[in-house]
Amino acid sequence: MKKNIFLTPFQKFAKTESFAGILLFIATIIALLWANSPYADSYRQLWQIKVGFNWENFELKKPLILWINDGLMAIFFFLIGLELKRELLVGEINTLKKAAFPMVAALGGIIVPILFYFTLNQNPETAGGWGIPMATDIAFALAILSLLGKRVPLSLKVFLTAFAIIDDLAAVSVIALFYTEKLDIILLITGLIIIFLLAVWYKKRSYSPLPGILAGVIAWFLFLKAGIHPTIAGVLLAFTIPIQRKMNITRFSNEMSKIADKLEEETNRSCGLLTNNELKRLEQIKILMNEVKSPLQSLEQKLHALVAYFILPVFAFANAGVSLNMNADYDFSLIKNIVISLFIGKFTGVFLFSYLGLKLKLTDMPKGMSFRHLFGISALAGVGFTMSIFIATLAFRGNEILIDSSKVGIIIGSFLAGLTGYLILRFFSKPD
Repeated sequence: MKKNIFLTPFQKFAKTESFAGILLFIATIIALLWANSPYADSYRQLWQIKVGFNWENFELKKPLILWINDGLMAIFFFLIGLELKRELLVGEINTLKKAAFPMVAALGGIIVPILFYFTLNQNPETAGGWGIPMATDIAFALAILSLLGKRVPLSLKVFLTAFAIIDDLAAVSVIALFYTEKLDIILLITGLIIIFLLAVWYKKRSYSPLPGILAGVIAWFLFLKAGIHPTIAGVLLAFTIPIQRKMNITRFSNEMSKIADKLEEETNRSCGLLTNNELKRLEQIKILMNEVKSPLQSLEQKLHALVAYFILPVFAFANAGVSLNMNADYDFSLIKNIVISLFIGKFTGVFLFSYLGLKLKLTDMPKGMSFRHLFGISALAGVGFTMSIFIATLAFRGNEILIDSSKVGIIIGSFLAGLTGYLILRFFSKPD
């Protein structure tokens, strides 16, 4: 019974991500249909509409596509930062023993696809796309796993989530180090100082969202103007959010009992509306609820639906619409390299490194998993979509032909990986 209680939060997370994957799929299909319809020009023109404001001598106007990729995606990366902090401190990768198996798998899923890409690539203009095949899309992958029901154990979903989070950490690091334009060091340092001061503020004072919002907007703007992608500010800001609770469960339970007793004494059963005393007690309960929750956990829960059900589908809708006309001006060599690196490279890396880790007794396979599960999940790891498209827009910024070619490669590679992973787990895994 206890096991189910502890797994419920993860099961809710998996359910949210699974539905997010379905929304991503729908948004992608709509974008592809629109971009390949007689109204394709209106699709492209929509995302180039400039949105922003002027104020005296200051102007901040950007195409809609950049507000999505630089603005909304900063919130997505902020959520990734919250998840990373939680996992590192109290989650599935908070000890070396827990982290060993997904870490080794993620390492293989990062190194081998990059090696595949470098080996296959012969064009200096496309050399910068090496980061595209390195990340797994957790929403899409969990959505595919959800279709398999009891044929896959919960431990497989936990494993997939853990190594996808490690993948995300690597992708964030790669974006910060290798996909940054010319830096303005002064603006960057100013932004880092603001984030540091926010961390000190939260350390010395109780958590409040207002200072974080103000500091976040300023840091985002400074990172943008400094030349480093502003989504990195989102990750760093997440690490300032406190994980400690103000009140433990024992004290919370005692305080709640006292309020319940007072409510029982003060309740006026003849009145259909709440009395002033009852409203006061309910307000006290609300305060207690806020104090017993971790600020990080509470914020993560609030943002998860926004990101899963709105931001990621909007990102997919804005970025996945590419023409699939074979006569289009594509770099077919780049498409081929990405497909192979995502589909075969990711599968080879995850399975080979995981297998070697087990055979060398460096890691232990989670309970309930088998080599058949590992084989299927290694294929599924090649579903790169969201982060892969995001890295492609950074790697080839300004070159629409290479960006569109990358998107075609990502869509094909992710489709092949998802289908292969599903078929392996569907026909070679026994239901529990």
